[in-house]
Amino acid sequence: MSAIPEIRPGQSIELLKELHILTRDGKLNQDSRRKLKQVDHLLHFIEPLLGELVTNGDSLAVADHGAGKSYLGFILYDRYFKGRSDGHIYGVETRQELVEHSRSLAIRLGFSRMSFVNLRVENAIDSPELPARVGMVTALHACDTATDDAIRFALHRQARYVVLVPCCQAEVARVLRSRKNESLSKTPLSEIWRHPIHTREFGSQLTNALRCLQLEAQGYQLTVTELVGWEHSLKNELIIARHTGAPRSNAAKRLEEILHALNLDELHDRFLY
Repeated sequence: MSAIPEIRPGQSIELLKELHILTRDGKLNQDSRRKLKQVDHLLHFIEPLLGELVTNGDSLAVADHGAGKSYLGFILYDRYFKGRSDGHIYGVETRQELVEHSRSLAIRLGFSRMSFVNLRVENAIDSPELPARVGMVTALHACDTATDDAIRFALHRQARYVVLVPCCQAEVARVLRSRKNESLSKTPLSEIWRHPIHTREFGSQLTNALRCLQLEAQGYQLTVTELVGWEHSLKNELIIARHTGAPRSNAAKRLEEILHALNLDELHDRFLY
């Protein structure tokens, strides 16, 4: 396995095979190499934050929303948590069959501090199946409003860090589309989303800008960057939020002004509370 540079020393080969990143004969195809590169790059950002949680005596509980097959959770556990006696990863996923598969795999691998709950992200916010406080919330390609619900979960559970790779942001685009005729007469800015392809693209970018302002209004400091090169994935924006307890002074006001200027007042409660 040393011939495959993407695989770190001591990493579980059995896990990589179970996740179908490696073939049964230990090969790594091009698609799996891209997938592993994305997770590797994300862990490059996540692992130092976990170290800060340990240093500061914060909760070393990670809630991974929209976990799917839990690639991120399993690889993170294998690389970081396996060698520790503390910390816990909670995978939140709506598909029962994936939850059951992940539970079975965690047992087979001896990953005892991994739990999987069959919940929509919005229902996880108040669920007793997850700890009252978590150190980190992650959401890797959680579709549409699931990312917003992950942010709400993070705020409710007082997460120190929030790490997001948003996906399929459709809600804002739907509202832009439904109010397009009204907006055309209200503001010249509506030309930005007059055409359907622009509605989708602008809606996606706007959603993430609003999410950043929402987090800044709640006392988080933001870093926004690329996850990997665009040649690997178009769903590529990485948002890392660090709670400082010092809200950006004009974030909430800016957010509200943007919603009003773009005829999106009905989304007030989605982003401001």
